[in-house]
Amino acid sequence: MNSKPILIVPGEPKSTFFEILFKSLNLIKIKSPLIIICNKKLLYKEIRRFNFQKKIEKFDQKIIKNKKIYLINISNNNPQIYIQKCFDYAFSLLKIGLTNKFINGPINKTKTLKKKYLGITEYISHSFDQKKFAMLIYNQRLSVCPITTHLPVSQISKKINRKLIREKIIIVNDFYKKFLGIKPKIAVTGLNPHCESVLNFNEDEKIILPTIKSLKKKINVQGPFPADTIFLSNNRKKFDVIVGMYHDQVLGPIKTLFEYNAINITLGLPFLRITPDHGPNEKMIGKNKSNPISLIKAIKFLDKR
Repeated sequence: MNSKPILIVPGEPKSTFFEILFKSLNLIKIKSPLIIICNKKLLYKEIRRFNFQKKIEKFDQKIIKNKKIYLINISNNNPQIYIQKCFDYAFSLLKIGLTNKFINGPINKTKTLKKKYLGITEYISHSFDQKKFAMLIYNQRLSVCPITTHLPVSQISKKINRKLIREKIIIVNDFYKKFLGIKPKIAVTGLNPHCESVLNFNEDEKIILPTIKSLKKKINVQGPFPADTIFLSNNRKKFDVIVGMYHDQVLGPIKTLFEYNAINITLGLPFLRITPDHGPNEKMIGKNKSNPISLIKAIKFLDKR
């Protein structure tokens, strides 16, 4: 029986993604077919650069076999919309139900998204009319989820509210139960240092704490905890997920703990979307020194499902 294929959009033409993709495919064996959606000339230029030996076949929707690698060629006549065309083709295959597995390589948010979206998570969610979604940086030992993602720090407190916090915690809890078969132990950080504020209005007391209390009967959630101590070893080992109020509050610690050994999963979509937890890293292009562990984890995660 054939597994559903894994769609792969490499993202930025100038990035280390092809290097880590080829390294990954040389290091692991997977059952799922892979469908790479990119420009053929660009792909084969990188194949020659890294001497990748595995056969890549032309995509035929009627014939998709396990363990095979396929290519969907996207013209690169207009570099400004090339990445958009790659994503559009992938979205069309996801929408017709060809598969529910999708990986994209990193993109330059300021150039490709043109400030229309905060990040690729928001862009993909919007493309599927999904208003309730969450970013999970997943590691089997500990994962994190930011309530707000790529907001400027000055705007974070304005976006924090009970509805949004409740929504993200429920999405994380449902994902763990559905795809991992466990009821996760979830910690929630405060917004302010030490969960205290010199202002009259303290978000930790007025917004975060009441939201956690309202979820306790159905979800194993605790907090708010000070963000400067929740990641200490004796604290973090009590939890599967730490939900933070903003991007760097939880992504900084998780990357310090696990470096590349984590994957970025968008929760709440009608399919599994994963991206390696790193950027284009243009300075490392062609040096053959980039670490493939995050992409290996992403491919393995999808191959099991």
